[in-house]
Amino acid sequence: MENKKELVFLNGNSLKSEPFTTDEIIAEYSGNSRDSITRLIRTHIEKLEKFGTVGFEIRASGRARKKIYHLNEPQATLVITFLANTVEVVEFKVNLVNSFFLMREELKKRQLNRAIEQPTHRDLVDVINEWEFKKPHSYVHFNNLLAKSTTGYNVKQLRAQRGFSGKEVGLDLLTSVEQPIYLNFERIVIAMLQAQQSYDFIKQTLNRMIESEVSA
Repeated sequence: MENKKELVFLNGNSLKSEPFTTDEIIAEYSGNSRDSITRLIRTHIEKLEKFGTVGFEIRASGRARKKIYHLNEPQATLVITFLANTVEVVEFKVNLVNSFFLMREELKKRQLNRAIEQPTHRDLVDVINEWEFKKPHSYVHFNNLLAKSTTGYNVKQLRAQRGFSGKEVGLDLLTSVEQPIYLNFERIVIAMLQAQQSYDFIKQTLNRMIESEVSA
């Protein structure tokens, strides 16, 4: 089976998110109808919920609305044990297990990057507090600047784009690939803040670095 699209997802990209797959994914890649998969879920809901509440979302489908089940790894594993072991189902099981593994590894990398960054993050707050141009919303402005320099989006846009609704700081919204880029920009910003450079100068410097990277 070619992995044409993602098999496993995160609900909002939070460091505390739990990887999940859906009944749609199981149906599509196991060669079963969606009706048969949702019927299995409803039939065995009590067994499935021994591994946590079975989540769902309501999605528009034309004029109708449909319920999409979200299954964590043990729930999804249990559902696929109920399926006949055709070649297609066996291949899907292997790919699904691998996808859950890769998603867990991605979360571990993010958590590690976040743990490593904590002292630097506190330093940024301290340096802003000592910055001669400090204003009431300076930390918010720099958080947005770092997020936008890394991804092209400010913190509010990232939260909306990636399904967050809380007060997560920029680094918590990023993938493990984006986090080191953010941290590098943060170190540069800290150095310029310590040199008492203005916000406009710092912003222009980061923009020039990004433009130089793009044109290289």
